[in-house]
Amino acid sequence: MKSPPEKSSGIIFVIVYLSFFLDNVLLTVVVPIIPDYLFSNEIKMKANITTYHSVTSLSPLQRKYESIDSENGVLGALLASKAFVQLLFTPFVGYAVTKVGCYLPMLLGSCNILLASLLFAYGKSYGLLVLARALHGSSSAAVSVSGMSLLAKHVPVELRPKLMPVAFGGIALGVLLGYPFGGAVYQHLGKQAPFILISLVISMNIGLQLNLINRFSSEEEDDTEECISDDLELINLLKDKKTMIASGAICISTTTMAVLEPCVPLWLMGHFHPAPPRWILGAVFIPDSIGYFLGSHFGGLLPIEGWRVGLTAMLIGGLSSCGLSSATTIPQLFLPHFGIGLSVGLVDAILVPYLATIIDNRGSSKYGSVYTLQQLAVSLAYSFGPLLGGEAVNLIGFSWLMKIIGLLNVMFSPLLLELEKSSNQKEGMVLLRNESDTGSMYSSLREELSNIDSLESNRTEE
Repeated sequence: MKSPPEKSSGIIFVIVYLSFFLDNVLLTVVVPIIPDYLFSNEIKMKANITTYHSVTSLSPLQRKYESIDSENGVLGALLASKAFVQLLFTPFVGYAVTKVGCYLPMLLGSCNILLASLLFAYGKSYGLLVLARALHGSSSAAVSVSGMSLLAKHVPVELRPKLMPVAFGGIALGVLLGYPFGGAVYQHLGKQAPFILISLVISMNIGLQLNLINRFSSEEEDDTEECISDDLELINLLKDKKTMIASGAICISTTTMAVLEPCVPLWLMGHFHPAPPRWILGAVFIPDSIGYFLGSHFGGLLPIEGWRVGLTAMLIGGLSSCGLSSATTIPQLFLPHFGIGLSVGLVDAILVPYLATIIDNRGSSKYGSVYTLQQLAVSLAYSFGPLLGGEAVNLIGFSWLMKIIGLLNVMFSPLLLELEKSSNQKEGMVLLRNESDTGSMYSSLREELSNIDSLESNRTEE
């Protein structure tokens, strides 16, 4: 595969980073806004209040915490609609990446993010909010698969464990800013303000992509030809044990975070006395974001085998999940939230570059297939996590739900031991063998050429 110029790689990295950032800001900014917006409006209608601003506190919601708990399923369905659409669109995006390349899906995904943000800003009914969330799902599928594929193509193999997690900085920063940004701006400026601000930045990103896409058109044609010539199919990856273990770990760890989003705000409103202000509903997720930021940035830099980091991360996430529901004050939530975010960040930092290595060892450059599988794992988590989590709260309660999810993390973590041999021995030896074979081939070729030159020089002298 042809190596692109460094300048080209830097520009592509900036576009991918910014796209990941905007996608995750929109993903998380709705979490503190939608629960209060929906249920405050419901109370307003029941009380025949004509203006939204007359609802000055969340105390009415707390007095009706039983009815709020019963609506977890409604809110979970809204939040999960994004992931369900992303789940459906991801295979099509993976196929499109192999046919038309990565840049066009990235651009179309960014345009859909802009449209979804505007729908969130001006949509008032439950149906329009679901539509906006679903539209965001299609854009996330495009941005995630094409972005990861671009990074896998342009980042050197030996630097992937260190540099690819840096791209997750866009995801981590978006998650870090989305929760508190949404809660604070919503409280002071209303529902439309945060989404309008996001739309402005998305428009800048689209303009950047439009200005640069023609510069890489010839390079895109080469990449597309390579992808089309490769016969590696998604079905073959589904039969690979290492791929399925890595994807399963990503799915289960992400599910922990996905369940928290619809359940924690309503749990706080219904069971904490006095009821927390609106900005707390977003700020409570700051420790998750900080943990993810640290885990995704520095997980690949740890001088420890990747499988050990992943196993430890899942144990941390499981124990944190079990302890979260025991908190009785807001400060007590910080440590378990941080542990969950750190766990997800470490798992992503270790296993996402590992998936690209699996493709390299198959002699392929078709990264769209493996990152389609990775995004399917994430989409499953964000699809069934909020939906089933919201319903499970009604059946078994929030405390038991979090303990069950924590136990799943702990029980799955030993499977990462299977990656010890494959990662450190087989795949490492394959890479070394390929490098050794290539080096010996070129050295022997140079020796033959030098022998020919010496023979010709001797003949000339004679």
